[in-house]
Amino acid sequence: MKYISLYIDIAFCVVVLPVMMLIFPIERWYHNFQWYVYLVGAWLYLLYIANRMVTVPALFSGGQRRRLGMLALLVSVAVTYAISSITLYTPKINIHDLGIVRIFPMIQQYQQAVWSLFMIVEAFSFAVGMLTQANGERMRRFEAEAERDKAEIELYKAQIKPHFMFNTLNSLYGLFLTQNPNALESLEKYISMMRYIHTSSQCDLVPLTDEADYIRRYVGLQSLRLNEMTSVSMTIDIEHDDLPVPPMLLVTFVENCFKHGASPVEESRIEISLVEKEGVLRFETVNRIFPVKRIGEHMGIDNCRKRLELLYPGRHEMSIKSDGTFFNVKLSVRLI
Repeated sequence: MKYISLYIDIAFCVVVLPVMMLIFPIERWYHNFQWYVYLVGAWLYLLYIANRMVTVPALFSGGQRRRLGMLALLVSVAVTYAISSITLYTPKINIHDLGIVRIFPMIQQYQQAVWSLFMIVEAFSFAVGMLTQANGERMRRFEAEAERDKAEIELYKAQIKPHFMFNTLNSLYGLFLTQNPNALESLEKYISMMRYIHTSSQCDLVPLTDEADYIRRYVGLQSLRLNEMTSVSMTIDIEHDDLPVPPMLLVTFVENCFKHGASPVEESRIEISLVEKEGVLRFETVNRIFPVKRIGEHMGIDNCRKRLELLYPGRHEMSIKSDGTFFNVKLSVRLI
């Protein structure tokens, strides 16, 4: 698609234009007026190149360049008129035409040929030029949209890091405040997870197994601060280890489970499932709801929803349900 207009130009100059010229009695004119045939041929090729390189792009621009395009078009008509006005021979008077008044002067066959070929070149060069301009505009629009989407994705990734970091630090603070024996182990896991966040933030995609290991460590870290009132079950089953996924995409839902689904005084359960089969990732979380009002509590899920829309348009399905007691997230993404 990138060079399609160039291929069309070559096809026109090498095949179409020579064939169109052969429709007319070029052999006879070439024998008698060789210089004229070369002049017309050179002019037609020059006209096509000028239209493609100057006239059409200028006409699609604004201001001074558009006026330049109009001037170039008028000049091409004037030059064609001058070439067609060259007298090659004087036609013999037909006795049957005597007494007939013609509205237009007699136009010779070679003049008809010049104007016909001129119109063919003009029409073809303008059609290809308009196609090229439209394709270029579409590519520029796609590039602008891609840059915009990339900037949005980077913004969402940047939001995740402090969002996760402050929530996890809050959990660590609680462990140290209560002198929990798991506090130091939690801090070590937190440091290793921060290392992964720093490394993955430099990448647009990471292997699915790396992201799954990160979720495993996160669940382990959060489980250290829970008591026997909360049960946690996690299932991870990956068929293709190296499938690429966006970093820090799924952990938001896991974080949400521990933030809203754990209680030290009431029984609760947290279920996490990450399964990949035949290139389709199916992720699900279920947690009890213990309402806790926190600043930006919906930011993480909204963030993930927008990232999914940008990264996997038409290739993902997400359902979020809440009956007031349990909160359930189901996500399906076709990765290949």
